[in-house]
Amino acid sequence: MILKIFRMAHNKFVPEYKTEGAAGMDLCAAITEPITLKPLERYLIPTGLKIELEHGYEAQIRPRSGLSIKHGISLINCVGTVDEDYRGEVCVGVVNLSNDEYTIQPDERIAQMVIAHVEQAKIEVVTELSETVRGEGGFGSTGKV
Repeated sequence: MILKIFRMAHNKFVPEYKTEGAAGMDLCAAITEPITLKPLERYLIPTGLKIELEHGYEAQIRPRSGLSIKHGISLINCVGTVDEDYRGEVCVGVVNLSNDEYTIQPDERIAQMVIAHVEQAKIEVVTELSETVRGEGGFGSTGKV
């Protein structure tokens, strides 16, 4: 799988895998001034990147675990999807879920991008679904352990 990356003028870093076994590549904030997020404040952070994915792939934008655990910084939509036919700038919608302000610095690693294979489903409308042991049991229906 080849990921084509176009670096915009305000980007300094190309995403890279930090270890041989890494699933995600870090995305950096392509900003010139720090951005301070107050508690529960949201902001769309540019990365200065445009990408071209091969057919059948998506880019998943995920929170960085260190930012989430240490500072309460996560993504507004939990996991963002960049579709294979999107050619605009990849931006990251962040939210401060902590009780403290957090300042995002220029070039700070703010999210990670995972490339994943996807399939489009063929839709079939039916009048009934097959039975299972779980049935319509929802949240918590399978127990705690």
